[in-house]
Amino acid sequence: MSKRIALLSAAAFSALALTSTFVLPARAEEKTVMVGGAAMFPSKNIIQNAVNSKDHTTLVAAVKAAGLVETLEGKGPFTVFAPTNAAFEKLPAGTVDSLVKPENKATLTKILTYHVVAGKYDAHDLTDGKMLKTVEGEELTVKHADGKIWIIDAKGDKSMVSISNVHQSNGVIHVVDTVLMPAS
Repeated sequence: MSKRIALLSAAAFSALALTSTFVLPARAEEKTVMVGGAAMFPSKNIIQNAVNSKDHTTLVAAVKAAGLVETLEGKGPFTVFAPTNAAFEKLPAGTVDSLVKPENKATLTKILTYHVVAGKYDAHDLTDGKMLKTVEGEELTVKHADGKIWIIDAKGDKSMVSISNVHQSNGVIHVVDTVLMPAS
């Protein structure tokens, strides 16, 4: 009888050990934010996460066309104001198709790097009136209105932050509803 109890105890401890091996990682999962129907993992970089968002396929294609993939996979940290597909659709017809052509790579790069700020700025860092120098070189202005965070571009147009604090291994993404445009 004691041999049977010892065997059952051993089996129970083995089952418990196996369960903890599989259950503990599930409990220790990363805190993710859903963007474009996909979980954004803080342990992945900006590009590794962005390629999974169905709302950012145009942005990903533009980043590839501009040759910025390697940069945005870099150490950073970066703050990226990531326009959705709908934001790109607000541009005049044919604009995106024209921008992704090889001969327009410099213009596309200028527009995309205007959406990137060196450093990690969470929503609480985006205080009203704050000026953010972009990687492109010009500034963006933060505005708070109607309980929302707005990013004002060099032309005075504004883009609402629709999802904030999407943490990445190399920075943070804030999803925006309008493409930001530099002055020139």
